[in-house]
Amino acid sequence: MILSTTPTIEGHTIKEYKGIVTGETIIGANFIKDFCAGIRDFFGGRSGSYEKVLREAKDTAMQEMMDRASEMGCNAIVGIDLDYETVGQSGSMLMVTCSGTGVVIGTTNSLKQTIDNSI
Repeated sequence: MILSTTPTIEGHTIKEYKGIVTGETIIGANFIKDFCAGIRDFFGGRSGSYEKVLREAKDTAMQEMMDRASEMGCNAIVGIDLDYETVGQSGSMLMVTCSGTGVVIGTTNSLKQTIDNSI
């Protein structure tokens, strides 16, 4: 599946728009990560544990969106937008949402000719 934040994919034509697809995930942070992140904030530096949680949350939301698009018969998603929010009491949980438009794409003739000529 091709994923893009742009509304088009170079070298491909959009044959059919299937609809909006979304993915969501909410991940809680724990006390130890909060404590360690607070120390890093005080002294400066990056919080590796929070970065890992953020990546996992994004990957989970993106996979969920791709699964939904695949169920609709899509082979690409365009116009992808990612949003990050804190939720829960005192912002103790992280919510990641992503959305895009599920589409069916084809290859343009000029790209197909280039590929055929290189074979």
